[in-house]
Amino acid sequence: MDHFNSKDTALKVQKKILSSMATKASVQLFIDDTTSEILDELYRVSKEYTGNKVEAHKVLKDLIKIAVKIGLLFRNNRFSTEELLLAQDFKKKLHQGAMTAISFYEVDFTFEKTVMSELLTGCRDLLLKLVNSHLTPKSHGRINHVFNHYADPELLTRLYQPDGPFRNHLVHICKGLNKLIEDGTI
Repeated sequence: MDHFNSKDTALKVQKKILSSMATKASVQLFIDDTTSEILDELYRVSKEYTGNKVEAHKVLKDLIKIAVKIGLLFRNNRFSTEELLLAQDFKKKLHQGAMTAISFYEVDFTFEKTVMSELLTGCRDLLLKLVNSHLTPKSHGRINHVFNHYADPELLTRLYQPDGPFRNHLVHICKGLNKLIEDGTI
């Protein structure tokens, strides 16, 4: 018997359309201004760190695609009870990562690259478990690409150098993270 579900089909179409149009205009439908500002700073950090505008663009585009797809899955109630518990664990780990990032920024010379890197890889692993049955292997690759990029100990070390070239970006990232924490977003 042929099984057709219009909700499933609509969700697939939405995900496909969003994958092909992850532009700033389309993202503003799903991502608030503060998050958008943080993403802009992350792009600048990636561009300056890699020296490659194309790679920096790809990392951010992957991050946006994943965020939007996960948002769609939540809005369409696609996660099971067990997956929602994983989502809560992910949110807690993300909150812990944001608090740690801010703390390392506010108190010079406290930064530990292994701590920050492990928090990011922990977030990656939880997110991969969460979306395992919902997103394609290509999307799983995007998650790995984004988290592996930002968990790079050398990138993190340069980002947190007190007088380093990325300090201004870190200031803006941490201000945005503080606002998201105050708003209860993360």
